[in-house]
Amino acid sequence: MPDDGLQDLRVTYTAGTLEEADLAATPGAQFRAWFADAAAAEAVVEPNAVVVATAGPDGPSVRTVLLKGLDGAGFRFYTGLSSRKAADLGHDPRAAMLFAWVPLQRQVAVRGPVEQLDRVQVQAYFVSRPYGSRIGAWVSEQSSPVADRAVLETREVELRRRWPDTGSVKDVPLPPRWGGFLVRAAEVEFWQGRPSRLHDRLVFLARSGTGDLDVADDWRVERRQP
Repeated sequence: MPDDGLQDLRVTYTAGTLEEADLAATPGAQFRAWFADAAAAEAVVEPNAVVVATAGPDGPSVRTVLLKGLDGAGFRFYTGLSSRKAADLGHDPRAAMLFAWVPLQRQVAVRGPVEQLDRVQVQAYFVSRPYGSRIGAWVSEQSSPVADRAVLETREVELRRRWPDTGSVKDVPLPPRWGGFLVRAAEVEFWQGRPSRLHDRLVFLARSGTGDLDVADDWRVERRQP
């Protein structure tokens, strides 16, 4: 198979640096600062898009989801509980996350244990979603095979008739097979591209298992070779 010039594709990273003196006191503060930069950059279309890697009985899997919550406890995302990622996390409740803000030549990588969110938290987020997204959560039995797209479209029409858009947050109930997960951080790495592939990698490591993202004493910092 020809490489189509892949070996000659390269970019020199000169957008910035990451020095210890510039690092915030906590991973939460550093993440929020970099996230604000990504959100302000027109070239970054969805700054809260994050790649989540999990592992099930048949091996690893990976996909992109949207970060929908962040506080000292960790990183939150929502999904169908019949999905492969949910099944993987039932098998091995650990995950890795990667925010790749390529136009800024930055990455943030997170590793840690995962907990399923309770129904109160899930409900609070579910009612904040647009009507179409709430219907979509009922339409899709996520990760299950489907004969064709027409099956989904027919189901969507039926559910829109069942639960018409009334403008109320209660017009579509929370599906029993839909939920969310909290990734508690054991490690948060901030990566800034540098010339000659000598990138800056500064890593917050929890002193004991996992740490509160907003408590400085929970973390130590090390620089890693690129």
